[in-house]
Amino acid sequence: MSAGVQIKADEMAAGDMVLVVDDEPLIRETVAEILRDEGYRVQTAGNGAAALDAIERERPAAVLLDMRMPVLDGWGFSSALKERGIVLPIAVMTAAASAEAWRREIGGQACLAKPFELDDVLTIVGQLVSSPPA
Repeated sequence: MSAGVQIKADEMAAGDMVLVVDDEPLIRETVAEILRDEGYRVQTAGNGAAALDAIERERPAAVLLDMRMPVLDGWGFSSALKERGIVLPIAVMTAAASAEAWRREIGGQACLAKPFELDDVLTIVGQLVSSPPA
């Protein structure tokens, strides 16, 4: 782990919750485990509708969002947040070449290209929770 990542984890406010939204259980649970190991509280959702329900229960400090999911995809999730007046820091998680364009489309703050490295996940989450969107 890089020193920059460790600093971010150490500076993390106690109890920062990250919402991981992905329809692939292995990815969802692997990312959640990585974040829990670093001291984050984590909620997971398998689609955008479940993620909206999770946000109603507790507002996360950051969202890691897959874009292509059944039930409600990343675009629908993002639109629903805007309709509700909810602004959250979002990192788009995708293997698609158009990840950066999708990030801009939904107003996200970052991209995590699948497959991603452990340090990339921690760096992005550390940035999102320390610099929420305006």
